[in-house]
Amino acid sequence: MKHIIGGKPPSHPAPAVHPPAARLVEVDQDSAGQRLDNFLIRHLKGVPKTHVYRIIRSGEVRINKGRVSADTRVEAGDVVRLPPVRISDKVAEKAERPAPAREFPVLLEDEHLIAIDKPAGVAVHGGSGVSFGVIEQLRQARPASRFLELVHRLDRETSGILLVAKKRSALTHLQDQFRERETGKTYLALVTGTWPANKKVIDLPLHKYLQAGPEGTSGAGERRVRVTTADDPDGMRSITLVKVRSTVPARAAQGLPAMSLLEVTIKTGRTHQIRVHLASQGHAIVGDDKYGDFDLNKRLQKLSMKRMFLHAWRLQFNHPASGERVQLIAELPPELAGFVSPA
Repeated sequence: MKHIIGGKPPSHPAPAVHPPAARLVEVDQDSAGQRLDNFLIRHLKGVPKTHVYRIIRSGEVRINKGRVSADTRVEAGDVVRLPPVRISDKVAEKAERPAPAREFPVLLEDEHLIAIDKPAGVAVHGGSGVSFGVIEQLRQARPASRFLELVHRLDRETSGILLVAKKRSALTHLQDQFRERETGKTYLALVTGTWPANKKVIDLPLHKYLQAGPEGTSGAGERRVRVTTADDPDGMRSITLVKVRSTVPARAAQGLPAMSLLEVTIKTGRTHQIRVHLASQGHAIVGDDKYGDFDLNKRLQKLSMKRMFLHAWRLQFNHPASGERVQLIAELPPELAGFVSPA
């Protein structure tokens, strides 16, 4: 059985079959300036992106009765024609099942943005096997908020500062700053070993790839990143600045080596950049289940250190409305602070 989004429910018995009706949606001020494909993804819940692009290309989606492309920007007052779209029962059920409402610790909030302190273990959005994330839960918790969008991302395992825009103008302004590297992003990371104080810059290109799945299985494996060479056509230049904040002496009785707490500032925002750059220098992040010391991680879990020690600590940006420079700080969560400063 198929569900029809935007269609009229059938009546029983029906003397004749009427085609499902299209919907006409007027663009409001909060959606002005958004790309058409993103506008449709928000309005056609559960419809695969490939199908969204297909109905745009076929001309079934129209703005003010005219054909358009996926990158067309919608404007306030535009009338968008949304054709009925068929999706499976499973997809429909998932789309209709709301994420549980949840608020998160707020570091700053005004009419333009929210800065939250994201806990570790929570994805920022649904997808890739995760039904929902921060943004879906926040929307459920704030039904009166007409516009809430992620400005940037954090890995699921990383805690710390995450920005959410409350207006489209704020979203585009802040995303421009991230893209143009006008923001200051500093993380706290605990790594194995004693980091050399004179090693302050890591300038190594990174290459994304899919790790092969387990033997005997089909399909691609997990997304991974590795350091590559300057002549790699798929390598992306990546720059990380490192400052030693403190050292944690070895704890022989617990089988733990010396460690270093680092302030890590990224000048580029590549996938897994900090994790891979630090591991490439022989100092992996404590608790990293992809690039870390797996034997050490097992010992740490027995000591109640069950997460990766990477925290988005400080963020600097220009406020999207006033232009003033804003600096936010999210202190280490208790499980990390207690580990580096045991009582």
